[in-house]
Amino acid sequence: MDELTTLDQNALHQLNLQRTGDQWRIVWPDNTNIFHMTVGKHLTEDSRDNTAMIFEEADGSVATMTFADVDTASTNLASSLQKLGYGRGDLIGLHTGQHPDTAVAHMAVCKLGAVAVTLSQLYGPQSLQHALNDCNLKVLLTSEEAWGSLRADAPNQFAHLEHVLLRNPLAGEIDLGAALSNSSNAASFSPDFVGADDPALLMYTSGSTGKPKGILHGHRVLAAYTPSINLFFDLAMEQTDAVYWSPSDWAWVGGLLDMLFPAWMAGRPIATSLHRFNADFAYQFMQRHKVTHTFLAPTAIKRLAQEKNPRDRYDLSLGYICTGGEALASETLNWAEKSLGVVCNEFYGLTEVNHLIGNCASLYPRIPGSMGRAYPGHCVFLVDSDGNEVADGEVGEIVTLADSPTRFLGYLNNQEQEDGMRLGKYLRTHDLAVRDDNGYFWYKGRSDDLIKSSGFRIGPAEIEECLLGHGSVAEVAIVAKPDAERGSIVKAYVKLRASEPQNDAMIDSLCNHVRTQLAGYKTPREVEFVDDFVMTSSGKINRRVLREAEEKMAQAGSLSSKADA
Repeated sequence: MDELTTLDQNALHQLNLQRTGDQWRIVWPDNTNIFHMTVGKHLTEDSRDNTAMIFEEADGSVATMTFADVDTASTNLASSLQKLGYGRGDLIGLHTGQHPDTAVAHMAVCKLGAVAVTLSQLYGPQSLQHALNDCNLKVLLTSEEAWGSLRADAPNQFAHLEHVLLRNPLAGEIDLGAALSNSSNAASFSPDFVGADDPALLMYTSGSTGKPKGILHGHRVLAAYTPSINLFFDLAMEQTDAVYWSPSDWAWVGGLLDMLFPAWMAGRPIATSLHRFNADFAYQFMQRHKVTHTFLAPTAIKRLAQEKNPRDRYDLSLGYICTGGEALASETLNWAEKSLGVVCNEFYGLTEVNHLIGNCASLYPRIPGSMGRAYPGHCVFLVDSDGNEVADGEVGEIVTLADSPTRFLGYLNNQEQEDGMRLGKYLRTHDLAVRDDNGYFWYKGRSDDLIKSSGFRIGPAEIEECLLGHGSVAEVAIVAKPDAERGSIVKAYVKLRASEPQNDAMIDSLCNHVRTQLAGYKTPREVEFVDDFVMTSSGKINRRVLREAEEKMAQAGSLSSKADA
């Protein structure tokens, strides 16, 4: 990326970049630690009292924390957890949503040398049970809103859980608020910071088969993200009035590694609330808190775009949107730049190996509809099914080298899944693209069954297993149906048991079953009843036939719409 040569050496150092010959390398010291990269670097006399957190309560009241406040509270929590017996290498479950408790707890986990298990409050009981039992979790930080419906059956559902911390606890639970404010053990507490290659995060994400997989990342992940984070925020992370906010869940990469931690890397405040996303609230929240930087999934941007001229209604400070998780439509980019008046940089990657491709408007042009170019420090190739590189202009699978700087440490207890990502010297993504003569990539879809909907990665097998637990279902297949707003939606093909009615009430029952047992975003948005399935030669449901039928109908609908226009 020759454009980087226009930056001075200090800027390149800030980006963790070094140049060897004509290649850029991402570098970091062996003692890299997420705490030191975020809150720890802002505890000097000049910055310790700067605002780190802005939290808007449901009643509209606002609480703030400085970097010194976060440091103190995280030490209190770390010492409380240490007193319970937790320390280096132990798993600490964080199930507290986009509340300041979550952000503080991440710093406490760093000080213990422990591993944060990021758990979304969007999970239903089955998803949460799978994650907690898969990693043998012993301690969980949660909230009454998330825990209240699970408490009664917890001893039967969560086999290894020993300690639960939350505000306003019941008998047998621990007061999280007290643990954050009680400094009685803090004086004798000594942090146990681990290094770059030690585990820091265990994140659960859906794969193309089976239940969500536990993905381990080391402390190095934030250092490896540093160049691309700065680039998709257009080299403007540290502007003096910067305020960061995103509606994306802090349990996942978009909210945590692309927003919360970057804000603190830059020494700027993160604004947050527990309010569910809708366009009017988002505009008002950004106006109230003078938000300048945000991460938004393309679906969220599309919903904001329903307001044709938002700056006529809202006094916005917003200057930068980074976006990822699904392809950004060219019309959405055009609206963001022309009507919203922001820089909007898209980026691409997986939770397992991220920030491979993307944009930086201040260095090179964004082309509507393109994913961008390979980010510095990343080797990105397009290959055929045998691992041979394809020529520019030809469709190939996006792969990167197996030692990619942003690669994960591995899947928890799932070497077979990790081996499945390998294709010779490459790590696979199962995403297809075309590269043009100028090095820009153009997304062409998935090579496997994984569904990308509104920025979520959804594994069909988990939903199929859930629906098979419904007493009326005999067989089921989950596929992606193309959708103009969400990229894809979850569609369920269902064969019912004999004598079960194929009606709207049954559809409601099936969808509610998934919604309550897994999560709202995993709930089918469309259900089609079938009398039988086409099977493969090995006796499995042929999902490829179903996918292709949906794609043909979508193409036919698109052609019909253009003809009508």
